[in-house]
Amino acid sequence: MNSKEMKSALKWGIIGLGNIAHQFAKDLQLVEGSKIVSVASRNLSKAFEFGAEYGVVKCYGNYNEILDDPDVDIVYVATPHNSHVTLSVAAMNAGKHVLCEKPLAVNKHEVNTIISAARNNQVFMMEAFWSRFNPSIVKAMEVIRSGEIGEINYLNVDFTFFRNDNDDSRMLNMDLAGGSLLDMGVYPVFLSYLIFGIPEDILATGRFHKTGVDIQTSAILKYPNGIANVFSGFASQSDMVAKIYGTKGAIFIQPIWHESQGIKIRTEGKMTLHSLPTKGKGFTYEIEECMRCIQNGQLESDQWSHQNSLDLITITDEIRDKIGLRYPFENKIQE
Repeated sequence: MNSKEMKSALKWGIIGLGNIAHQFAKDLQLVEGSKIVSVASRNLSKAFEFGAEYGVVKCYGNYNEILDDPDVDIVYVATPHNSHVTLSVAAMNAGKHVLCEKPLAVNKHEVNTIISAARNNQVFMMEAFWSRFNPSIVKAMEVIRSGEIGEINYLNVDFTFFRNDNDDSRMLNMDLAGGSLLDMGVYPVFLSYLIFGIPEDILATGRFHKTGVDIQTSAILKYPNGIANVFSGFASQSDMVAKIYGTKGAIFIQPIWHESQGIKIRTEGKMTLHSLPTKGKGFTYEIEECMRCIQNGQLESDQWSHQNSLDLITITDEIRDKIGLRYPFENKIQE
């Protein structure tokens, strides 16, 4: 369905009704011009419970029904990583626009498959990297581009907190592409990519749980003009401040940095706080970006493009290659 066929509010269907879908649904209610018209879970009772909470009438017990729903303009895919490629492609083949949770897919081959489906069906598709649109991160990038803190040459950023999941949990499940890198590590890698681009070299190591997933992953990303240290893990709680250093100063994206409410800028020995509260949790901005792009007839965002998603997964593929992480459903990471 293209922008000319949209008669009123952008009508959303949500697939996968876990915690992040709840956060997304709460924020979507804050965005004028968007509404949830249907939700789907493999558990029909869960779908009805979710629908009752957010005033959604059409609740489905399988994913095919929501893809066949003519009232749905765009599908938000919020299922585990391993199902992103199948569901996103199916939605686009059904003529729906797609916003798919990060990581867009498990590896570069799958991301290329999703991008191809978007182009073949001429529908909008974006990876739901909500942090890209967070006001604090947008401000930090403006400061970097202004030259206020000089040439950026060092980034230190992590995403780690303590978890004590059962071995059969999603986070520790190899069949569901669990582990810290794809669930949390993509955020530090994203910030490094946003600031520096694609690294010229990567060093990485990981520590693994008995199920095979990584519970701690550390990488050093080398660039012609700097180095980024990125880390993810389930084993401990860090302060989660993103620290960006330049030749004239520094930026500290306040904790929890990927959903930050402000930044501190240090120049000439002085620290300045910029308070930048989000609307809702912060999913509102990616929702608004989807609306803007679809209304303009765009097939991708110029703020987080198909190429950006492809670049990001290329970096995480290389990190996985360095630490020796392969999932059972992968023969290999395909080039």
